Amino acid sequence: MNSNLTHPGAPVRIWTGTLAFLLPCLSLVTQFGVGLVSFLFLFGGLILFKPSRDALQRHWPEVRGVVLAFLLYFLFMLGCALLRGVSMSLVDKPVRMLLAASAMVVVAAARTPRRVVWWGASVGALLALPVVAWQRIVLGIDRPGGLINPITFGDLALVLALVALAGAIDLRQHGRQALLCGAGVLAGLGASLLTGTRGGWIALALAALLLLRHLRMLDSRRVRVLLAAGAALLASAWLVPAFGVQARFAQGVADARLWYEGGSVWTNVGTRLELWKGALLLIREHPLLGLDFDACRVRLAEFAQHGQLDPLVLSLPHLQNDALQAWATGGVVGFLAWAGLLAAPLLFFSRQLGAGVRAPQFAAALAGMLVVLGYLSFGLTEVIFWSMKGSLFYALMVFLLMGFCLNAKEKIG
Repeated sequence: MNSNLTHPGAPVRIWTGTLAFLLPCLSLVTQFGVGLVSFLFLFGGLILFKPSRDALQRHWPEVRGVVLAFLLYFLFMLGCALLRGVSMSLVDKPVRMLLAASAMVVVAAARTPRRVVWWGASVGALLALPVVAWQRIVLGIDRPGGLINPITFGDLALVLALVALAGAIDLRQHGRQALLCGAGVLAGLGASLLTGTRGGWIALALAALLLLRHLRMLDSRRVRVLLAAGAALLASAWLVPAFGVQARFAQGVADARLWYEGGSVWTNVGTRLELWKGALLLIREHPLLGLDFDACRVRLAEFAQHGQLDPLVLSLPHLQNDALQAWATGGVVGFLAWAGLLAAPLLFFSRQLGAGVRAPQFAAALAGMLVVLGYLSFGLTEVIFWSMKGSLFYALMVFLLMGFCLNAKEKIG
């Protein structure tokens, strides 16, 4: 393979297109899919080193904010590991998230068409639905989650649905491809609902607001029908008791009221509220640089011994909120480093959307905005960046969609 090529041939585009397809496709139905694809993108960047470097140089003014945000997060976590004398495994996620930038430069260098990621998200959602449906209906599991926990599964299934929605908008003039994306939207929504995950509800509200800002894209009958079908599915989930959505909402309100009135902490919402109370106590004591997580757990135990917290909080792996977790363990500096992972991509995709619904990069930018807004909302009630899968999937999808935005502006894809 000639690393000096400026216009990669069909084999290279097929290879990179396959990776872009496999990332969302394998994300929920395998344990290895996301990690494998991240490694292969990095390997592809080394093989296509010169065209990848040229692509990065060509687009650096546009992408540097996002790349530097991921670099600063890595450097902060590296500094924490070195200064606190904790295990270097702390930097495993940050460095792999930074290296996910290889997905962006590879698809930009190889001129990969963006439709492959629409297909991958749609097929991934269609594969995820029967997995949780089998667990919920046949096995009788109340909160199914496939091979991972139900919250992460439900969140990522919703991300696949939102990416497929952007694909349906992009491919609205292509009958069969638009139909595949439409099926992916409904399958992803259905899979998320079956897990009973409530964190995605805010993401749906933010997605609706974003779509309302761009009503002109609804000039397609297929898109209008798809959105109506999605709304009907969500309404049915609320009205049909078997889905349990209305019951989950009522339970959440009751749990919050019970905790506020000094009742039991042993509920899903009560546990979170108690953890957030503990996080605020930690932040108040160490606002600038925070404490490493083991030290946080020791301090939480001391709070519990003095009756300031329920001992239940000691049995949980994290603080159930991304922002509070980042602030408690990294102080305001760590919070800002974490916030950059969301703010920088949000700004990039917002600028791309600013070109208008007729701009070639609109669909990829819309998908990117939906991914970031989804993770922002998930993190309000969960530490979605806690797991390697959740963190790496976010970084890869952000950089991949950035690459497709760059390609679209060059009239590729």
